[in-house]
Amino acid sequence: MSLATLRLALVALAATLATAVAPAAENSARDAAQRVIAEFGLEQAATPVRQRVGWRKPKRILVDPYFPGLLSSVRAAAPEVEFIAAVPGQLARQAADVDAVIGLCTPEILAAGKSIRWIGLLNAGVEQCVGLAQVRARDILVTNMQRIGGPVAAEHVMAMLLAFTRGLDVYIPAQAKGDWRRNSPSPRTTVIAGKTMLVVGLGGIGTEVAKRAHALGMRVTATRASSRAGPDYVSYVGTPVELLKLTSQADVIVNTAPLTPQTRGMFDAAFFAKMKSSAYFINIARGGSVVTQALVDALKNNRIAGAAVDVTDPEPLPRDHPLWRLSNVIITPHVANDSDLGLETQVIVTTENLRRYVQGERMLSVVDTAKGY
Repeated sequence: MSLATLRLALVALAATLATAVAPAAENSARDAAQRVIAEFGLEQAATPVRQRVGWRKPKRILVDPYFPGLLSSVRAAAPEVEFIAAVPGQLARQAADVDAVIGLCTPEILAAGKSIRWIGLLNAGVEQCVGLAQVRARDILVTNMQRIGGPVAAEHVMAMLLAFTRGLDVYIPAQAKGDWRRNSPSPRTTVIAGKTMLVVGLGGIGTEVAKRAHALGMRVTATRASSRAGPDYVSYVGTPVELLKLTSQADVIVNTAPLTPQTRGMFDAAFFAKMKSSAYFINIARGGSVVTQALVDALKNNRIAGAAVDVTDPEPLPRDHPLWRLSNVIITPHVANDSDLGLETQVIVTTENLRRYVQGERMLSVVDTAKGY
């Protein structure tokens, strides 16, 4: 066999292998996506994206290159699309002729990117993006990671609650001082079985919190803006106007609501005045939902038993802020979604949404930009 013939044979073999491997890889990606959709209960849009005004198959997409594994995954899923790795300081130039953006949403990008029709966010919070005038004015499709962080964030809530009810907020600092403290902390350690938890915002994260609280024997009530529907383990689902009434009945109030004009500052002095003096407030949603000074006053004056916050306003919390110095507060630095699971799920969802967008299919986790979530 001549060298030229051998080369031709090798090229043909490589083509055959590529043809065989590509469908297998595609099927594997689709299987992973279906698993994630089922596991997290992801919702898809009622209509295909091809029916949206202005939709077309994308030619160029701007991508956040710092999200681990994302760029290589989307490139493999849509080789016909040119993916541009975002570079700080060059975003306006890069966005000028792209059809979509993944992982980024700024006024600078939207001002320059006149042809942008889809923004794929890599987190659940959307208030900064949907708050931009261009998003609604141009009816840009926005998708996010709703429900993905629910189980992890719910574990964080339960950890915060149990830290208070078992006195860990007292015993752990005592341990650092070598203080063998047998006296019960104040307020006294309590059993949460039989207590009432109010979940404000019964969405993806709120539902996961409710599930875990119910498993520990708690009675769970909730509020939600969309409807009164809820799972069997939530005994009552009210509307936002019932917040204060339900607050007065709860031993723990957990904020899992999105930040919208309606929820901004909803936890104010009137809210804290309705809480039981033995009740705890936990916030893992957004700091802007809380009037911080009202929370500080309630804690200082022992009008509530304590507060655990993963988010604050302002954020990060300044070193000299009074919240740091209060003994009945647990503060974590916006880490409720952190875990050992990595970011593989976010990459899978984004890659599946990319495939759907290119094919004009129904998209996953579409944000209602009018409602803000």
